[in-house]
Formats: sequence, C-alpha cells, structure tokens
Amino acid sequence: DVQLVESGGGLVQPGGSLKLSCVASGFTFNRAPMNWVRQAPGQAIEWVAEIYGEGAKFYADSVKVRFTISRDNAKNTAYLQMDSLRTEDTAVYYCTLGRYLVPKSQGTQVTVS
Repeated sequence: DVQLVESGGGLVQPGGSLKLSCVASGFTFNRAPMNWVRQAPGQAIEWVAEIYGEGAKFYADSVKVRFTISRDNAKNTAYLQMDSLRTEDTAVYYCTLGRYLVPKSQGTQVTVS
C-alpha cells in the first residue's frame, strides 16, 4: 500500500522558514512524481509544487521563488523548503503522487502568525 507520512510543520513568524519532509513507501519512489498540496481552513485544496523522478520542478505562482521542492531517492523522501513565509501560507500541507489527487495522509500543520 502507498504510504506517505509528512512532518516538519509548526508555528513560525512571518518571514520565517520551515522545511517539510514526506517519507514514502509502498511504490517505486524514484520514478514517481511527488507533489505538495495544501489546504487552508475553509478553502479548497491548492497545489503547491511538484518534482519529477529525474528532478524537474514546478511551482504554483503563489510560492514561486519562496519555496523549494527537492527529493532524496535513496531515502524515499521528498522535501519542501519554505522561506519568507506569509500568513496566507497557513494550511495543512500534504504530499501526494499527483497534483489533483485528494490527499489521504494526515498532513502537517503550518501556521504563520
């Protein structure tokens, strides 16, 4: 079974940084595109970033320049480095295998305040 476990969230002041991790299992990680999506209270899920197995990266306009997605295929782990955080980045962050998949993992809460 596919398992994705996020961690690294927390409370941070505006302008601060956090690094999220997503440990994956149950599939061939180094071939899978990994995505980060987020959901703020009362809002729809928003796609944030994607990284292909070979390393190509894509970002939503709202996070471009501020966020960096990466992966370590040896550790079956994807990361999201978030810098210059804003209050509007407050959300639960999830990793998924597709931009538009509904997350089924627990996610990690990021609060910027």
